[in-house]
Amino acid sequence: MGSVNIYEEAKKIKQNIEKVLIGKGEVIDLLLTSFFAGGHVLLEDVPGTGKTVLAKTLAKSINLDFKRIQFTPDLLPSDITGLNFYNQKQAEFVFRKGPVFTNVILADEINRATPRTQSSLLECMEEKQVTIDGVTYSMTQPFFVIATQNPIETIGTFPLPEAQLDRFLMRLHIGFPDNSEEVKMLERFIRNNPLNDLESVTNQSVILEIMEEIKKIYVHPHLLQYIINIINLTREYENISAGVSPRGSIAYMRAAQSYAAICGRDYVTPEDIKYLAVPVLSHRIIIQSSYDSDKTAEDYIRELTDKVEVPTENFQNT
Repeated sequence: MGSVNIYEEAKKIKQNIEKVLIGKGEVIDLLLTSFFAGGHVLLEDVPGTGKTVLAKTLAKSINLDFKRIQFTPDLLPSDITGLNFYNQKQAEFVFRKGPVFTNVILADEINRATPRTQSSLLECMEEKQVTIDGVTYSMTQPFFVIATQNPIETIGTFPLPEAQLDRFLMRLHIGFPDNSEEVKMLERFIRNNPLNDLESVTNQSVILEIMEEIKKIYVHPHLLQYIINIINLTREYENISAGVSPRGSIAYMRAAQSYAAICGRDYVTPEDIKYLAVPVLSHRIIIQSSYDSDKTAEDYIRELTDKVEVPTENFQNT
């Protein structure tokens, strides 16, 4: 790998986040995997599990600009992207940037906004730019969207369409802490909020360097075929009406490269690919609604990855 040690940088950030968020090492690893890969994350969980804290802690650990948008049914696209307004002093239209012009953005309860407002994030997430009145503005880099939605409440919500879901590299669930972890959390928060005293452990330029280095992580040709074999099975599998798109294939490969780097390797293994299948692929498939309602998308992805033959050779770049 290059001059930056991705494993050490990831370890520093993770340890810093764990000063605030207890017992969520796996979620943090996957969040950093998405972040370093240049992707975005959808956190699906009930309120109060630490979604906002996780986003704020990540931004603070890297000394990045952070903004939070509370999505509501009356939120307009211009409330996110910004708008041109007439400045009487200057006698001309001036662009006022919206909260989307930041490094880390928390799109809280994204499914409460109308589809039109949800889609205003699409161009920002995919193209890393936004177009207002025919003028294109580039987003600051890195640009990382963490969107949240409550999977239980459906009243007054607008489910994210497939095109929007496909823009997220991963869908993650934080979940409740276990008994001992929750006791530790109370002990940590008993006097003050540890987030207030958190210091940054790295900076923007290091992250941008990591993002470039991730692309150089070696993926053996047999592993590229392994990825495609899994993707193809999602398109042919019984009771899955729509499989993973080619965009999903690229996202899957990039996530594997990023995860390998976080694990301290300069090459991808079959284990990386199998481990990432559920968070990267489960939100990209559509299950036939009339069939087997007890099985989730995650269940289908686990089932079909078990059916794909795992390649076995030396995967290092020799």
